[in-house]
Amino acid sequence: MASQSRLGAFCLHSGAAAVMAYGWFGLQGLTVSEWINTQKGGHLQFLTIQGLAVAWLSMTLSTIYDLTGLGLVKSLKRILLMIALPLSIVISSVYWSLLLAFPELILRPEGSTGSEPSSSEAAPEPYRIPLQIDLALHAAPAISLFADFLLFEKKYSDKQAKIGGFVVAALSGIGYSWWAEYCAKHNGIFPYPFLTVSPFEVRVAIYTVLTLFAYQFFVWLNALRR
Repeated sequence: MASQSRLGAFCLHSGAAAVMAYGWFGLQGLTVSEWINTQKGGHLQFLTIQGLAVAWLSMTLSTIYDLTGLGLVKSLKRILLMIALPLSIVISSVYWSLLLAFPELILRPEGSTGSEPSSSEAAPEPYRIPLQIDLALHAAPAISLFADFLLFEKKYSDKQAKIGGFVVAALSGIGYSWWAEYCAKHNGIFPYPFLTVSPFEVRVAIYTVLTLFAYQFFVWLNALRR
């Protein structure tokens, strides 16, 4: 039974890491990637890519642990999971909600991504990446980390979840908000249109609400784990 659980964990971890890597390399093959690389911050100005990197590293460390059983690797993975799990949930929740309801607030128009608009007279359509890459970037991290925590991880202590989770969420929120503002000063636009159209006070509110959401979700999810 234990061997079956270990095999299931390995399949989830290695498969998720492979899917995320596919999403990253697939993104590099798109024309828009060339334009993004000319901007300050490149792909790292996007919270999606930062979340993808942490999620991929978490799954890679999990795969190494599945193969070696090293306790140090497991400890490092659990620290990363505190960052990657709530971050991936925030990314997926915001991205798919806006994509379905208000795509112009999450997708940049074609004319601002280095591609040619389909018509000079019509308003440019939001630029969409291929669905399989979209799912690998914006769905795979959240789904795999969520499944990993519920199926193969132990819950964190109340102190770790409430205090550690708050510190991690606060540092992540402050760090990304500073980085997004810094890159926008150089690029003239934010990585996401909903930030570009928002005044500073609204952006601060957005950063704060999403940070609190990430923290509350982590505490709630940890409380569900027995």
